[in-house]
Amino acid sequence: MSLEILILYTLISFFYIISPGPAIFMAIANGLTGPLKNVFFSSLGNISGLFLLSTVSILGLGALFIASSSLFLTVKITGALYLLYLGIKQIRLARHAKIDVDESLASPQKKSSQYFKEGFFMASTNPKAILFFTALFPQFLDLTQNITLQFFIMTAIFMLLSLCSLLSYAIIFKQAKGFLNKGSRMSWFHRITGGIFIGMGALLLQLKSQ
Repeated sequence: MSLEILILYTLISFFYIISPGPAIFMAIANGLTGPLKNVFFSSLGNISGLFLLSTVSILGLGALFIASSSLFLTVKITGALYLLYLGIKQIRLARHAKIDVDESLASPQKKSSQYFKEGFFMASTNPKAILFFTALFPQFLDLTQNITLQFFIMTAIFMLLSLCSLLSYAIIFKQAKGFLNKGSRMSWFHRITGGIFIGMGALLLQLKSQ
């Protein structure tokens, strides 16, 4: 893989990763309602899920996944229901948003492993990632060179960009916490975020395997 190809892959991955999606809104919500370590563990779970999906894709199972309409439908529905659950959860948080945003008064935080599991489950049940990896990786692989090494390099770049993106979004919005916590702004943030999760779940159900 030439340097030019690697740079192109990195740019495409970067713009795909920074576009708002479920993982980003989860990172923002976790950052606003708790310490940044929660975002870190959730993000770690997310990129672990992405590693799993990229591995599935590079092994050729992504094509099988796409070809199997029943398997695709099962994962799609699971992911959509999870987004719906997150959306309802965010809307319910709107009732006591000002308490949640104050870390010193917040209810006991979940264990780090729970944040990790949430991030992992969200990533691994998102069939859009499978479609992305299946379509993206073959375009940049040089079949005359070591495929395994190229896979690890491309996956590592994608995971690093994802982790930096999630943490950056969380930090930016955490800096704006004081502004959001005035009046009913935080309540509206939770309502809007919840609506976005529900909307993404609905859009996910419209996703076709081919």
